[in-house]
Formats: sequence, C-alpha cells, structure tokens
Amino acid sequence: MAASEPAPLLRLLFVLNPVSGDINKADLEGSIVSYCTERGRTAAFHHTTGHQDLRHLQERLQQHAYDAVFAAGGDGTVSLVGEALLDTGVPLGILPLGSGNGLSKDLGIPQELPGALRLIWEHELRTMDTLQVGGHFAAHLADLGFNALVVERFDKGDTRGPGAYVRIATQEYLGYEPATYSIETDRESWQGPAFMLTIANANTFGSNVIINPDSRIDDGEFEICLIEPFPGAAAPGILYRLYTSDFDASFYTHRLRCSQARITVPGQTEALIQIDGEPRHLPVPVEVEIKPRSLRVLVPIAQ
Repeated sequence: MAASEPAPLLRLLFVLNPVSGDINKADLEGSIVSYCTERGRTAAFHHTTGHQDLRHLQERLQQHAYDAVFAAGGDGTVSLVGEALLDTGVPLGILPLGSGNGLSKDLGIPQELPGALRLIWEHELRTMDTLQVGGHFAAHLADLGFNALVVERFDKGDTRGPGAYVRIATQEYLGYEPATYSIETDRESWQGPAFMLTIANANTFGSNVIINPDSRIDDGEFEICLIEPFPGAAAPGILYRLYTSDFDASFYTHRLRCSQARITVPGQTEALIQIDGEPRHLPVPVEVEIKPRSLRVLVPIAQ
C-alpha cells in the first residue's frame, strides 16, 4: 500500500493533559468524538494526573488494543506517550496544545487544532529515531546549561507562554556562569566551557530556535550542539543565526555528530538536564545513545 494511503486507524486513544494549553478539555473531547464518529472511528480518552502516568498508560495499552494513540498536550505529554509506544509499532499522533510543541513542529504537524485533527483520517506513517539520555527516554531534544536552567525556572513558575520564558531567560542570563564539560563520543572528543549543550534528535526548539539545522530524525544519529561562552556584543548575532538555520556560521557554535556519547561535568556529581521540556537532575557521567527507528509517528501527507 502506498505511503499516502495507509490502512484506516479505527480504534483511537487520546491522552489528555488537563493543565496544558488554554483550551477547554471538555470541548476538546467533544470535538474529537464528533470528528471520529463522522468518519467511523472510535475515540477513547486517558487523562494524565502527574502520578505514575507512564505506568498507568502502559497498563492501559496492555489491556486494550488501539490502532493509534494521540498525545493531546505539550512536549511532556508527547514524550510520555512516545515512551509508552516505544518499539510497539503502534503509531503516535500529536495534537499540539502546549507552550512549545517542539516535536510536532519538526514533523510538520499543523499547530492549529483543526489541522492537527485531520491526522485522524489523513496522514502518512513515518518511523523516527529516539534517544536514551541518562537512562531516560527522549523523543526530541535534551540539553544542559543555560536553557536547562531556564526550563527549570519556567517549570516552577506560575505563568506559561513565550513571554514568561523570555522574561526568565533575560533574568538568568545576567548572572549565568557557564560550566565546563567533557564529551566522549563514538567519533571524537571535546572538552571546554559551554553556555549550553543540546542533545538533538531533531532541528527546532518549540520557540522556533533552529539549534540543529539539516538534521534528520531517522538517520540513526544525533547531534550535540555546543554554544561556547560568548561576549555580550556577540549575543545578537548568535540569536539571529539561531532563527535563520545558520547555527554553524558562528565562531562560538559547533556540532558533534554521533550515535553514542558520554557527557561529564568535571567537579560535579550530578547535572541539571531538560529532556523534552522536563527538567531533571541526573548523575554524571550522562550516557546518551540513539535508538534507531524505534517510534512510528503520524505526519501530514507530503505534497
């Protein structure tokens, strides 16, 4: 069967995060039921609670068979559902309802709900790589350094949205002290201070910053994208390049391409890492490896 004509997905599960985005979840469920009923699909719903969500979702998937599972939320919800579906062959769909929605943007999924809902009946199947970062699943991006600090502050705050992120980033930038890292990959070594260090299985942060241009999510490799400490006068140029797919052009940026890596922070026993938008404190060294073609995803039909 052609890629543009997949078999119908008739039994669908929608995993909803009740606190993500600003959409009324009751209205959302009604819209989903209407879309599915009109097209002969059956919709079931699973709500996250913040307590052992992965285990509860895995148990449900063991008890019931679904043709696809949709994550209706932000990057954290997408990562949760992706991990539950890892190596199962059941495809992941995304209804992007969070603050960043990074993976959905990299996959070309419409950011407006009506367009994303069309994936229920009009889609292609794509198989993508995933990552293990310090023993934790990652579908999209993880990083150490400045952005991880901002994500942790953002996660603890009461305000959501791009404005809150920019405000926190501006506050933290003024007094931020870069750490020194030691990186050993299956291809090369690197050591030195870094403003931030991004472990990237894709291209773009949810903020539309292009941290890893020309990368593919199904090539069996990932990139470690380094931004070294830079003078204040260089900040506007670096920021401009991050929004124009020109990451590699700066004197202060470079990338390491690999399939395995070990990251050490000399003098520290743990490191703050954000993984798919969720901050974690993990012991070092941090082992990173790619899991090739381990997750099936629903994407728009290529034009």
